[in-house]
Amino acid sequence: MDSVTQIVLGAAVGEATLGKTMGNKAMLYGAIAGTIPDLDVLSSSFVDTVTALEIHRGFTHSIFFSVVFGALFAWLTSLYEKRANFKQWYWLWFMCLITHPFLDAHTTWGTQLFWPFDIRLAYKNIFVIDPLYTLPFLICVVWAAFLKHGSTKRIKINNIGLIVSSSYMVLTLILKGITYFKFTNALKEQAISYKAIETKPSPFNTILWTANVEVEDAFLIGDYSFFDTKPIQFYSHPKNHSALGVLKDTDKIQRLIAISNGWYAISEKDNKIYFNDLRFGLLSVDPQTEKYAFSYQLQPTLNGVKVIEEPKNRDDAKKLLKDLWERMLGN
Repeated sequence: MDSVTQIVLGAAVGEATLGKTMGNKAMLYGAIAGTIPDLDVLSSSFVDTVTALEIHRGFTHSIFFSVVFGALFAWLTSLYEKRANFKQWYWLWFMCLITHPFLDAHTTWGTQLFWPFDIRLAYKNIFVIDPLYTLPFLICVVWAAFLKHGSTKRIKINNIGLIVSSSYMVLTLILKGITYFKFTNALKEQAISYKAIETKPSPFNTILWTANVEVEDAFLIGDYSFFDTKPIQFYSHPKNHSALGVLKDTDKIQRLIAISNGWYAISEKDNKIYFNDLRFGLLSVDPQTEKYAFSYQLQPTLNGVKVIEEPKNRDDAKKLLKDLWERMLGN
């Protein structure tokens, strides 16, 4: 999830674990703990694109990290914060660190919770930024911060925030299940034979959902809004994997394929080759577009291949926000 959401979650968990003793300091340390796992993005300044993708939501989002570094941060904090002992501080740091990857596991990118084992949990039931999840949560945390620490009302307000956010998360899982059956029924009605299907919510909402469907030589992309009245349509995006040629056997491309879990399409434009990670969908509500959210230019070199992430176009993002609202209201 986005940084604001993780800070809010960390603050709320910090309050729930040590708020009676430390007051707003528990929220502060919780907010800091909620931010720490995402510092893995700093690796992009020191390593190549593919390695940075592998590191993201890896080690720092694992149970191992939460256990070991929770103890380290708890020990450091207990050296100067004497109102709580090491055990109490450890519980705060561990809970705030571990809830971060638990939340991220519900997004499309997922987390390597069981690092060093190469298992990425990605339930794909909520977009990385979802105002309906964050705003009620944020209001409750800010409200609680202005109440007397240890008071019944403060505890109640903070707990309401945790309950509302958790209830919304459960709702997104239910909505994912409903839309999954909508997509699979549409495929059955249209007599489309497929190998695999993945569904996920579109940006900033859980009303409009998209599906990636693998068939023999292509991926089909379709969308469905709960306000739709017309049948679901699927549009083909050729895999075009053969366009990789000898590049496919290079180390970096094999790692990219592993990162994408095989959900990738190759496109060619102006004599350049692009690796498009389909897990994150399109930068448009038009399922026929070739504007992919994550696309990487492949530049052959003497030692293999150089992978460069395509920059996002701000105009595309603005148009997407406008078009999303219209598409959410139904076709």
